[in-house]
Amino acid sequence: MHQLGILLSGRGSNFLAIADAIRAGAIPNARIAVVISNVPDVPGLAAARQRGLAAIALDSRGRKRAEHDADVIAALRQYEVELVCLAGYMRLLSPGFIQAFPQRILNIHPSLLPAFPGLDAQTQAFNDGVQVAGCTVHFVDEQLDHGVIILQRAIPVLPSDDAHTLAGRILHEEHQAYPEAIARVLSGRYQIIGRRYVESAQ
Repeated sequence: MHQLGILLSGRGSNFLAIADAIRAGAIPNARIAVVISNVPDVPGLAAARQRGLAAIALDSRGRKRAEHDADVIAALRQYEVELVCLAGYMRLLSPGFIQAFPQRILNIHPSLLPAFPGLDAQTQAFNDGVQVAGCTVHFVDEQLDHGVIILQRAIPVLPSDDAHTLAGRILHEEHQAYPEAIARVLSGRYQIIGRRYVESAQ
């Protein structure tokens, strides 16, 4: 059984999509071992507890990044986490964190990377007048929104869209893409060649 660790900072809608996908059998042989937030009392932690999952708040306020990350790493190891999934985790990871889980940390970003990294990607895309937007699931490396891309889902920007409606439509795609990407990674049927994720037959 693959053990997943979820890191979040807010409502955790992508966490819930992952949990629902596991329950539906869309991510085979996997379970969420622990949900960790760097912000106490967020809805994502409450949702995890309602589902009977281990839910831990490790407050990052006023703490050095490396020290806080060391506590998060310790908790993930305590729960024997194999794959770390960032689900609205609003904190950059230290190099030490990334080295602790090499190519075992995933993130989802609401743009077609490498376009529009960072915050408010949907608004960036809308304001730039792109005709196609979407989301990207990628491995996490030491640069912001930069790691090897696992999959992307694209949607057209409609004439009726504004930044808010576009963000909502992208979020719907995120909820489909993230579980699919997790299942692909856990299958082990891929290689990373340079910066390319390449699926293999076996």
